[in-house]
Amino acid sequence: MKQSLLIALAALALTAQTPGDGPRFTADGQLMLPQDYRQWVFLSSGLGMTYGPAASADPAHPLFDNVFVNPSSYRAFLETGHWPDKTMFVLEIRSATGQGSINNAGHYQSELRAIEAEVKDEQRFPQKWSYFGFDGKDRATALGANSSCNTCHGANAAVENTFVQFYPTLLEAAKSKGTLNAAFLKAK
Repeated sequence: MKQSLLIALAALALTAQTPGDGPRFTADGQLMLPQDYRQWVFLSSGLGMTYGPAASADPAHPLFDNVFVNPSSYRAFLETGHWPDKTMFVLEIRSATGQGSINNAGHYQSELRAIEAEVKDEQRFPQKWSYFGFDGKDRATALGANSSCNTCHGANAAVENTFVQFYPTLLEAAKSKGTLNAAFLKAK
């Protein structure tokens, strides 16, 4: 009886450590694009932001960035101010248009331009976080540890390697939990 209870508790602990909504990899280490990422927690949308490799600096043709995070990681962040292992963000980049239907001013989102991802996997990546560009495919290879994404996130992120400064509700959570990066606070 005691042994079966220990086995059940061990199985429960393994399940808790690997949420079903986190990143999934192929046998050769490629990240699989979650087909349901648009059902994840929507964090924010930016227009014309130029910090990513698929972004455009053309103010006449800005792009929209939509950011989603897996639900279990979002809940954990709200509780602790930290991102748990197996956190995954999906960055969806779309064209902006102002011409269409009854629109007379402003921009709305149109065709998909790129999908990128950020994953925290402490066993898979020595730097803990890695970045991916799907390039129209459903699988992606991790960018190198010295990639511009890793370098920029490491130097400018508000919490760990994530740009929480662009997600108002999460920024407040990080402030209240005291988890903002010292370099971010110093640069403010």
